[in-house]
Amino acid sequence: MYYIYQMNIKENCVVSINYTLTDSDGNVLDKTDDHPVAYLHGSGSLISGLEKVLDGKMPGDNIKITVDPDEAYGEFQPQLVQEVSIEMFDGADKVEPGMEFEAMGEDDDESMVIRIDSIDGDRVTINGNHPFAGMTLNFDVDVVDVREASEVEIEHGHVH
Repeated sequence: MYYIYQMNIKENCVVSINYTLTDSDGNVLDKTDDHPVAYLHGSGSLISGLEKVLDGKMPGDNIKITVDPDEAYGEFQPQLVQEVSIEMFDGADKVEPGMEFEAMGEDDDESMVIRIDSIDGDRVTINGNHPFAGMTLNFDVDVVDVREASEVEIEHGHVH
């Protein structure tokens, strides 16, 4: 007789999941459409509220969880919304709402992603908040697969 061993999710495992993400009103914000997403558990690549709940789960498990902003993308920070001159985007092929750019912080040692919220003439409103900042998120997750990560994946901090 043969037994199939299924691994539980723990640090340094590669986990494949399918999920549907909805907001408080039930609007679908994101979903995998049966194309599993793989991540390295414990690497910080998932929001903390979701990663904590997945710890110890195994293939075949289904998890439904509501994650508050403090364990997701944080609270909305109004100071991360600014109006700048369109000249800040000189060299870009085009500039339109929804586009994202990588910007350097004031100390030039940290970069962050900024999104263009709106354009009014030569004034551009940029936003450094994650699009889901301040939102309570609802996840419906199916654990598809769990395996040990390779040494290279652990060293690099992501799935190869």
